Amino acid sequence: MRNKVCGLGGRLAAQSVALFALLAGLGKAQTFPALDETQWSLHGQMTFVEQYHPAFRSPFRGANSLDPASRGNETFDATLFAGARVWDGGEVYANPEIDQGFGLSNTLGLAGFPSGEAYKVGKASPYFRLHRLFFRQSFDLGGETQEVESDANQLAGSRTANNLLVTAGKFSPTDVFDANTYAHDPKKDFLNWALIDSGAYDYAADAWGFSYGVAVEWTQDWWTLRAGLFDLSRIPNTTRLVRGFGQYELVAEAEERHMLWGEDCKIRLLGFLNRGRMGSYRDAIALGLSTHATPDTSLVRRPASRPGVALNIEQAIDDDLGAFLRLSFNDGSEEAYEFTEINESAAVGMSLKGTKWGRPNDTIGLAGVINGISNSARAYFAAGGLGILIGDGQLRRYGPEQIVETYYSAELTDSLAGSIDYQLVVNPAYNRERGPVSVLGARLHAQF
Repeated sequence: MRNKVCGLGGRLAAQSVALFALLAGLGKAQTFPALDETQWSLHGQMTFVEQYHPAFRSPFRGANSLDPASRGNETFDATLFAGARVWDGGEVYANPEIDQGFGLSNTLGLAGFPSGEAYKVGKASPYFRLHRLFFRQSFDLGGETQEVESDANQLAGSRTANNLLVTAGKFSPTDVFDANTYAHDPKKDFLNWALIDSGAYDYAADAWGFSYGVAVEWTQDWWTLRAGLFDLSRIPNTTRLVRGFGQYELVAEAEERHMLWGEDCKIRLLGFLNRGRMGSYRDAIALGLSTHATPDTSLVRRPASRPGVALNIEQAIDDDLGAFLRLSFNDGSEEAYEFTEINESAAVGMSLKGTKWGRPNDTIGLAGVINGISNSARAYFAAGGLGILIGDGQLRRYGPEQIVETYYSAELTDSLAGSIDYQLVVNPAYNRERGPVSVLGARLHAQF
């Protein structure tokens, strides 16, 4: 089976490169009729990611462990971003997508998983999903008129500096919340889950990272307030969402903008509360002891709440260099519901454009993150419990999961970029007895 998947991955890689080359050639050779981008827009992207890790030390492994043998996997996705203006300030967007491929070890084995392009659902054959279908209404509230350029899920036009945005439908909470200029887009910048988002923000999502919900953003001068309500999955980390907010996430975020050392600085403080049927680690351990079985949170689920907070700071140093800091924490007494097994996380990094060496559209990034879990979570995994992403069958020597990532993204043509990426993971899945693991990656990204 592994040889078959690798063979499919090889054909996928060849087909993807051919598609990228075709798109790059079309971008140079063809002249398309001008669109009225104030009324509708059409954009697209394709992203191919190949990741590989050599064999690493592993005296034991469990059902959710990262495979200790050398292994490589690929992912590919192609997305269409279609938008139309339905009335003044009202816009509708649809994002059909084709996905294919697998994350390393079928997206298991690391709490800070190394590819934000890898969904929790992997398939060898291409499959179609409508990941986003949403409506956005904007209200001008005064201030300077600002131009809005046409982009993916954004129509060209104008908007006052003070405004109110309402978004409703199917989209990702991270489309609106927890944004960061330097670390938020695995198609262009960092790849690791705990860098592109706050590691302990357990945001509402199906296995692909999307949910049904509504979000409101109020921008006034130097600040923005955001609030949202989203559906959780019917069962933690699954493909089907609850409808009608029977299980839900409440999230709010305050953003403050100012100048520091003559450069832009943004500070975002986010709080969330997940309410649904979830299992307590302590209850699972108690049941396991009483029945002489491995603890399992799915057997002790009951209505419960799980709160968390995240601090997200970005600071421009000059026109080319920027830095970021993420700190996040959540209630570690309950099982992770949607994202990953991280109860506390601290990430710091920087991003540098290539202007100084004559490549202004190239970017180099360097970042590090430390993830941790609660005492009750440690006890659960030590007893052999399994989570969303991790579970080595035992956890005799706990250690914070430590990750360093660096990448270089080079502009190949106006519509095509290529990246190389390296990640070092110490204590994978918080286990001092396994690893460290080196993950090497290559990425091609095309857009129009």
